[in-house]
Amino acid sequence: MKTKILIADKFPEQYLVELKNLDVEVENSPKLGEKDLETAAKDATILVVRSTIVNEITINNANNLKVIIRAGAGVNNIAIPTASAKGVRVANCPGKNSVAVAELAIGLMVSLDRKIPDNVNDFKNGKWNKAEYSKADGLKGKTLGVVGVGNIGKEVAKRATAFDMKVYGYDIVRLDDVQLEYLDTIEGLLPKCDVISIHLPANDKTKGIINKDLFGLMKQNAFLINTSRHAVIDEASLVDAIKDKNLRVALDVFKDEPEGKTGEVNSSSPQIQMFMLLIILAHLQRRHKTPLLKKQLR
Repeated sequence: MKTKILIADKFPEQYLVELKNLDVEVENSPKLGEKDLETAAKDATILVVRSTIVNEITINNANNLKVIIRAGAGVNNIAIPTASAKGVRVANCPGKNSVAVAELAIGLMVSLDRKIPDNVNDFKNGKWNKAEYSKADGLKGKTLGVVGVGNIGKEVAKRATAFDMKVYGYDIVRLDDVQLEYLDTIEGLLPKCDVISIHLPANDKTKGIINKDLFGLMKQNAFLINTSRHAVIDEASLVDAIKDKNLRVALDVFKDEPEGKTGEVNSSSPQIQMFMLLIILAHLQRRHKTPLLKKQLR
């Protein structure tokens, strides 16, 4: 029986041809969702996904499945315990989207400082408010705290240094040759920082780690950027902190974000959409052609 590879996302035609030349059966179905996979992956030997959820039913139904490949860093969209119990290996591609995510994080810092989305929205609605949007402080001389100094965090630090920002970092593992000053605790980092950029994986230790107590340590009017996973922030505490601390916040991830590429937003925390100084994006961090093509080629 031929090895069957099911790719549940877009994949360049040239690489599909290369895979087929390896004498394997390849199916590319980019529109598959979580429920679709439960039957579509039934005969797959190798399953490749990006954001699509691979649940327990999918894994249990796929009796030939040997490997699940996540074309990205995090694997929290895959039912790891079920895969382990069935002897299915799970692989990821850490670091391949680091530059794309870092560029997005820096762009969000600039957007928060210059209030670019609010300015554009006002202009589209016929409002001219030059007085308000001329009040930006700029990033030069500001202090950035990078929470999670891995492949992405170190790229953020490198780019922030080019903006003449002072950069602090916190992580349980310290990398060499990183352009920042490490601090021993998150509690010691937050009060020092004008801008905080979160780059943590989602796991039992990090779930809700940015909570009421940590928000209480942040500076008044600080910027908070999260391009990692929504679960690391307690959203109820975030709403309170925006009100109490006048935080400016940019989220590329949020609770109950739509699974598909298009659709309606029905977040369980709709109040976060109502704040003027909050930017929410459609999980764009890895949507950058250069790292995506490199991951697919590999």
